[in-house]
Amino acid sequence: MKKKIVSVLLACTMVFSLTACAAGTGTATIENVENAAEEVEEKADEAAEAVEEKVEDAVSEESGDDFHIGIVTGSVSQSEDDRRGAEAFQAKYGEDKVTLAIYPDNFTEELETTIQTIVNLSDDPDMKAIIVNQAIPGTTEAFRQIKERRPDIICIAGESHEDLPEIGSAADLVVNNDFVARGYLMIRTAHELGCDTFVHISFPRHLSYETMSRRVAIMKAACEEFGMKFEMETAPDPTTDVGVPGAQAYILEHVPEWVDKYGTNSAYFCTNDAHTEPLLKMLLECGGYFIEADLPSPLMGYPGALGLDLTQEAGDFEKILAKVESAVVEKGGAGRFGTWAYSYGYTVSAGLAEHARNVILGESDLTDIDDISKAYGVFSPGAEWNGSKYTNAETGVKSDNTFLIYQDTYIMGDPGHYMGATKIEVPEKYFTIK
Repeated sequence: MKKKIVSVLLACTMVFSLTACAAGTGTATIENVENAAEEVEEKADEAAEAVEEKVEDAVSEESGDDFHIGIVTGSVSQSEDDRRGAEAFQAKYGEDKVTLAIYPDNFTEELETTIQTIVNLSDDPDMKAIIVNQAIPGTTEAFRQIKERRPDIICIAGESHEDLPEIGSAADLVVNNDFVARGYLMIRTAHELGCDTFVHISFPRHLSYETMSRRVAIMKAACEEFGMKFEMETAPDPTTDVGVPGAQAYILEHVPEWVDKYGTNSAYFCTNDAHTEPLLKMLLECGGYFIEADLPSPLMGYPGALGLDLTQEAGDFEKILAKVESAVVEKGGAGRFGTWAYSYGYTVSAGLAEHARNVILGESDLTDIDDISKAYGVFSPGAEWNGSKYTNAETGVKSDNTFLIYQDTYIMGDPGHYMGATKIEVPEKYFTIK
């Protein structure tokens, strides 16, 4: 590239020389001098533009898109939105440049397979960035192994299940949903909708995660602030022997009992994607509120719970949301069921990959929240996002490479409406509750 730039500069110098010679001929009147000066200036501008174009072309040829990006997600059965987002990015840039991989459904029991699945992507000599969404246990170790072999590869974690300070020590960038702000905002939203109780459904493995345990503490504190009751229920972990079918059957069986116990002014939240569909299905039948999913999306649980075929709307989230909303209203759920207008999991997979590409091309800064939001916006046009750097609850120190983000909450109805959550200032005390 340097040789190309040098040759361009030499060409520019020749233009200046020839112009000067032309200006030096004839009678040296003031008019001639002025005309010559104008001509020199015009030639200089043309030469400068030519240099700029040639340099840009040279840089483009040198860097181009001759690099690969890898995206690792869960399977369609466990994390459909995550996978679809990865597929959307691959469709945009081509299978020759974007490699997709899937970690095991039972990743807690297949740790070595999970690690190897991620690390294997670094075998490609053209690989420049690897994104894991969701960054389940084993991702930190996989990134460490990749950095030992290929320090040039950008390692990005989306929605980490591992403690953020831990994975932040191995990843170049970590982006999670804002469990701090959302822990407060979901309770606030439930209160604004008239709920008197908030029911949290989870299991021990999830509650061992720092992000989820801190969110529980934040939700409890927010319920106290808004005069609401906070209740916790336990459901089976889909990664255990009961599997997804057993875990979903449990939810189907127990929601009627919970609504009878807590009343129809209760709002429900579950930490697992597989629990979401049966929870929505039964709340639509029995009453109760659902503010948004753990990883919100109009595709998260709603199509299955409502029996919708969204084949014709695939990839068009405006049409998807409209169809889901219409079905919710028809079921009598207007004003009680919410989501994000664009899928979180979908946007994270595609948006982080887009951000990685921008960084590789020198168009974005890896740890600039505005650049991250810009990349997310490519796959969620018009959506309002907000967020901040992760604050360590133990030290109060903000991380330089770990960010928490969230999208405004949309409550479905006739008409539906946004809650304006991205414009609400979360009280500072919630950022250090643990």
